[in-house]
Formats: sequence, structure tokens, C-alpha cells
Amino acid sequence: MGQQTALYAKHLEAGARIVDFGGWDMPIQYQSLIEEHTAVRQQAGVFDVSHMTIVDIEGADAEPWLRHLLANDVARLKATGDALYTGMLNDAGGVIDDLIVYRMNAGFRLVVNCATREKDLAWMQSQQAGYTVTLTERPALAILAVQGPKAIDIVAQIINQRFSDEDSSRVSGLKNFAGVELEQWFVARTGYTGENGVEIMLPNLEAPQIWDQLLAAGVKPIGLGARDTLRLEAGMNLYGHDMDENISPLSANMAWTIAWEPAERDFIGRQALTEQRHAADALPVLKGLVMEERGVLREGLRVECTMSDGSTQDGVITSGTFSPTLKHGIALARIPAGAEQCAVDIRGKLVPVRVVKPGFVRHGKKVFS
Repeated sequence: MGQQTALYAKHLEAGARIVDFGGWDMPIQYQSLIEEHTAVRQQAGVFDVSHMTIVDIEGADAEPWLRHLLANDVARLKATGDALYTGMLNDAGGVIDDLIVYRMNAGFRLVVNCATREKDLAWMQSQQAGYTVTLTERPALAILAVQGPKAIDIVAQIINQRFSDEDSSRVSGLKNFAGVELEQWFVARTGYTGENGVEIMLPNLEAPQIWDQLLAAGVKPIGLGARDTLRLEAGMNLYGHDMDENISPLSANMAWTIAWEPAERDFIGRQALTEQRHAADALPVLKGLVMEERGVLREGLRVECTMSDGSTQDGVITSGTFSPTLKHGIALARIPAGAEQCAVDIRGKLVPVRVVKPGFVRHGKKVFS
């Protein structure tokens, strides 16, 4: 048996099939992956993501320490609740983890991946020398991600019952990458599905009741299977698949998460990334692949790419699936920069694919041409 979230009994009650995920017993699906996926695209679904690790950062040097630790710049977070997505890099510029960081009333909050918890904490603790900063895990907090066109309205109704009209309005009015603190709750809008929605961090003891309220309001429970198809349709990376410690963020469609200015900010990995940036043509890139023929694009398949000089170079699919929304295969693949045409090797047959910017579906609609 692995670790269990505060909602484990609720998953069993809802008929979930449980699998091991990073040492946690988590629901892969409840009834039908396609139905769960469609519920998020058309109405609302709730994911238990309490297996992720919440770490609060406080102390006089919390901000300068995070400005050194992370590739993105937390100085950009001006108001309480503001959030950003970033990589935490090693000295060689590889991605130790990708995470969300929030500015809180008392400091900052990081939410990191469950499978990288131990190495993340060890790395952060190794970088504390010379800074007055404290790291506090919050295992007593659960996280519910509620996503879909109706998600925010439903959550706002629950907030109204639990807190006040004013707090409900604050949640309803949240912009992307912003959150609000409500006593021991924190509600943020930083979703992973390509739909509107919020994440609720709340005490473990309150999570089962809120889960029941969400389901009573028509929100469907969603497992890890549909979470993966949804995030892939949205073109979002999964750690350990689309990037890791040996992959530069420049080769993982994460260049936008690197804050190069101000030039004097010396974040970990900056020197290595600067060198890589100057040799960008030699780095592979992460692109989207579309295959409208029958078949499924799967992780690990070889991608043969034709270059401008007529030569061929190989790439690889890092994440792939059948898109329930688009009804055909989609994938993220790391391919040579400058590739003009690509085909995927499926059981010895080269099947042509279209190369697009990562991201296939937003708000239930196709977004590539």
C-alpha cells in the first residue's frame, strides 16, 4: 500500500480504480476516461491532487532566495495571491522540477510534484546557506482542482456558503495565475487542463465534505487518466516525460518561464542557459504533433524529421495520446530545430504527422491550424 490522501475513502466510494502514482494510491479512473474527459471539457470535474507537495517559504530572505533558486523571477509577483510557473534548475541548466509559486501574506508557497518531493526538498535545503529562510511542508493540506466551464461558478457558490458573498465574488473574479487567501483556505486559478477552474488548498479534515458538496452540485470525479489526456490536449508538460534533470528548459518549450531581466539576477543555471541560448540552433525543441490517420501516438516512438538540406534526423515522442476532443492522435515530441517535415515510426511504418506549436485544445476548441 502506498500513501493515501484524505480523500482515499471517497475515491473508493465513487468506484475508482486505484493505481500507484509516485508512491501514492491514486484514482486512475472512476467509470469511463472518455466520459470524465468530456465532463471537464463541457461542464466541470474535480481532481484530487493532494499528493502534490506544498512548501511554504518564509523569512527575511524569502524573496532573494527564491530569486536565486528559480529561473522565473518572484519579484514579478506584486500582490498577495499572484502566481507564476517556473523551472527549478541545476547548475547545468537541467530541470530538477517544474512548479507553481504563489506570493502569500506571510511569504511564498510552492507546489511541487509528488514524485520529485525528496530530491526537491534536499536541493532546496542545500541552497539555504547564507539566507535567512525557513521551509515548511504542509502535509495537513489537501488540494482539489476543479476545472471546466461551470467550475468557477460552482466553487463560488460553495465559498459563499462557507465564507461570505464578498469572498465568493473574489473567487468569481479571479484572473489567471492569481489566488485569494480565505482563513486556512487558499483558492487559486492556475489550471492544467485548458479550461477555466480553480485549485482549492484546504485542511485535510474539510476536504471530504467539500468533495461531497462538489459532487452534489454536479461536478464529476476525474482520475489521473483523464488528467493526462486533458493536459496533453492543452499542450502542458509532465515532469519525467517532457523534461527532467538532463533536459534544458529551452528544449522543453519552457523558454517563456525564464526571466532574463534584470541581467544582474544570478539564478541557478543561468550561466549554462546563456551558453545554450547562444547555440540555440543545436538544441532540439519540443513541438506538437498531429496525426489524423488512424492510430495512436505513444511516448517513446521515433520521429524521423527531414531537414532543409534534405538530410534526416531523429526525434522522439515524449507524451502522446488519442485526443478525446479532436478524435485523432496528438503528441509532444522533442525534434531537431529547423525540421521541415516529420513522420512517426509506428511498427516499422513511417506515418506523416503535422508539426504544430504545443497546445491543441483550449476551452473545448481546436487551437492549431
